[in-house]
Amino acid sequence: MKTLTFTAILLLFSGMLYSQVKAVTETGDEVVLYKDGRWAYVNAPPDGNREIAVNETMFSKNAASTFLVKSNKVNIGVWINPKDWIFSKGAENEDAEYSFQKRDDDLYALLLTEKTPIPLETLKDIALENAKKVAADAMITSEEYRNVNGLKILMLKMSATIQGIRISYMGYYYSNANGTIQFLTYTGENLAESFSPDIENLLNGLAEL
Repeated sequence: MKTLTFTAILLLFSGMLYSQVKAVTETGDEVVLYKDGRWAYVNAPPDGNREIAVNETMFSKNAASTFLVKSNKVNIGVWINPKDWIFSKGAENEDAEYSFQKRDDDLYALLLTEKTPIPLETLKDIALENAKKVAADAMITSEEYRNVNGLKILMLKMSATIQGIRISYMGYYYSNANGTIQFLTYTGENLAESFSPDIENLLNGLAEL
């Protein structure tokens, strides 16, 4: 995993939010405009064939997660266990406000933030579409809504091949009136299962401030 740079990871995800702007049509519908000329309705009704299940479990931060990493853009923070995780501000791409790494291990995370609210249903479509631009085999392997520290979160698991390496992603997506959050973990696909408790504990530290 050391050979897989943050740039490669961010190419997969940072375009989800930052390569588009919002506008209003002549009929008053709000749309998202992409740099390549494409567009999509912001409040398009969800496809009935793609209904996302709701996990009834109440997720909350781990008791050992005692250090709060605060966003400077939106009213969100991440509670981490400082014995397990190190973090730094930014990464090789300025779209990531914070990057994280499990101490001395091959598990990583990014916190991407922006001030534009985007519906969760739209985020899912943007995430997959942009992932496929970088990795043609990118696919969502699991999806559900979760209640995390009282917040309605969209959880997505994805897999993709980047630079010949099979990568597994698990991320929390959240949006409120102050902006939108992508909190993404990634590791080698062969390591994902063994890292599952660490991934869950980190993601469940996401909280509104």
